[in-house]
Amino acid sequence: MAEALLYLSGAQIVQGDNAVLSEVDLRLMPGEFVYLIGSTGSGKSSLLKTLYADLPLTQGLGEVAGFALLGLKEADIPFLRRKLGIVFQDLQLLIDRSVGDNLEFVLRATAWTDATAIWARISEVLAKVGMGGREGKMPHELSGGEQQRVAIARALLNDPPLMLADEPTGNLDPVTSEEIMLLLRKIASEGKAVLMATHDYPLILKFPARTLKCESGRVFETVQRTL
Repeated sequence: MAEALLYLSGAQIVQGDNAVLSEVDLRLMPGEFVYLIGSTGSGKSSLLKTLYADLPLTQGLGEVAGFALLGLKEADIPFLRRKLGIVFQDLQLLIDRSVGDNLEFVLRATAWTDATAIWARISEVLAKVGMGGREGKMPHELSGGEQQRVAIARALLNDPPLMLADEPTGNLDPVTSEEIMLLLRKIASEGKAVLMATHDYPLILKFPARTLKCESGRVFETVQRTL
């Protein structure tokens, strides 16, 4: 039986001096796609930040991609993040570098040294997200949806088992949002776990899946459906 890629038990999520979520129990298995919803300030982003160790876990148990979050050493954080694909609403592409150079920067920062292997991997992930042959394009030459595809390709570079997506369709039109959703669903269907924070409720209705809600300092399941 496969082990959970993400596991929290009795976890407290803290932002500054405030506990924003308490007694959080959460489990994601390989191949699962799960929504994380809740109003602004309900703790969604703080929960995601705890999962990629931008905020420390100080109470409860937590394990992400084989790394225990409680007492996680700062030196281990980069190694944890290599096991995660993180996609943000604001993309965070380097605007003065081409698509290929954006991706090369990430690979070299994560200890890839062989140029042939680097560019083979770049071509592979760009093809996977429907952006094959766009290595030489600058970010400003791409549409919002194309930029988000590049951001997803970047998240896939080190073949992480778990992807965290924070409002990945937040700045996109409805048609493009659906295209990104289909891409993320496909990634989950290939065996990765995907946790997606979103406010896009029409998208959830169109693409129903297991849904977790942050509300009143708790996280609870609201819908249980398969893709």
